Amino acid sequence: MDAEELIARYERYVNPGLARALRFMGLNAIEKTGHGAVVVTEDGEEYLDCAGGYGVFVQGYQNPQIVAKAHAQLDELAMSSRILLNRPMVDLAEELARITPGDLQYSFFCNSGTEAVEAALKFARIQTGRTRIIATYGAFHGKTMGSLSASGRDTYRIPFEPLVPDIIHVPYGDAEAIAGIIDNNTAAVIVEPIQGEGGVIVPPDDYLPRIREMCDQTGALLIADEVQTGIGRTGRMFAVEHAGIVPDYLCLAKALGGGIIPIGAVVGRPSAWTFFDSSPLIHTSTFGGNPLACAIAKEALRVTIEEELPQRAATLGSHFLSQLQGLQKRYPQVITDVRGRGLMIGIEVPNAGVGGALISELFQRHILAVYTLNNEKVIRMIPPLVITRQQLDQVIEALGESLDTVQNILEDLLED
Repeated sequence: MDAEELIARYERYVNPGLARALRFMGLNAIEKTGHGAVVVTEDGEEYLDCAGGYGVFVQGYQNPQIVAKAHAQLDELAMSSRILLNRPMVDLAEELARITPGDLQYSFFCNSGTEAVEAALKFARIQTGRTRIIATYGAFHGKTMGSLSASGRDTYRIPFEPLVPDIIHVPYGDAEAIAGIIDNNTAAVIVEPIQGEGGVIVPPDDYLPRIREMCDQTGALLIADEVQTGIGRTGRMFAVEHAGIVPDYLCLAKALGGGIIPIGAVVGRPSAWTFFDSSPLIHTSTFGGNPLACAIAKEALRVTIEEELPQRAATLGSHFLSQLQGLQKRYPQVITDVRGRGLMIGIEVPNAGVGGALISELFQRHILAVYTLNNEKVIRMIPPLVITRQQLDQVIEALGESLDTVQNILEDLLED
């Protein structure tokens, strides 16, 4: 079956609009397997992945140790009876309590990032007895109803209104905007330590500490959405560590599954977990915390720590960012900004059309990249943390060639 036939089946059975977009951008390769930072197609072609499954493949594709752990657990038990004790789930929860900042201790497990956010929003409301949630414009917390209500882009929100009430949005990175509305009726502030889908926006250094202080003063809880930034992406195991703060709830997913299986988690402080005492089944998930996902996640954390992937992200990210900034100076008509932390980097271009052209050119040179969902002017660079410096230099070379092509197109359009 060739790619065009598969796209036609996408159109017939999955998503006609997506099929048309794939066809228009020429994204006509069929993935089959992968290793490290490389995706391999059915035709045997290799692509360097700088999209990283939107942040899933921190430990790389088909990490052999994580795959071996998956096979071993499959030979025992994949799903839980939900009645008997579940050792892999407790093992994972204990490990998360060990490696997360401060007194974060208890874990609730689910199957995705949006489920983790849904849980955290519910937990904050029942724990405080309050309803108001403060979120930020440009935020992306997921697309189920609660997390969508906290997300900050009208394109995704308006078609589903009315959404969950009493959620207020303020500008990201502006602590004073939060100070103006947070009060004794506020259940929680939910924030990404770095906005991912908003365009890889790094806030001021005092932003998270100020929010932590305001939450402490009003009794509101702080929810840190680390679905994309967590597990080493920004150069620390968790991005809140850059700010030296401890949230009340830490939301995880994506890289927690080791590139093998979906899993989400909310890790909470004891002071924010007391509502479970009187009602232990107030929030549950049939598949959440299953033995297979938990065994894989614990192995993914072990690999991340033992292979020093956060440190690798910091070192390689610094090199990559400097190289990208050099390209920005050479191609100021095409690149308007480069920013990020660790191996979470955004390349901003003048408009979505230029971004689409650049992504298409990179694809022709066997580099996978994608724009951020809430800001189509920003191309994200979030490769697996196992990517090598040599591979990053290949990306820079391909990006330089692509920028040449796109800049020539722009100059021709200006002349016309």
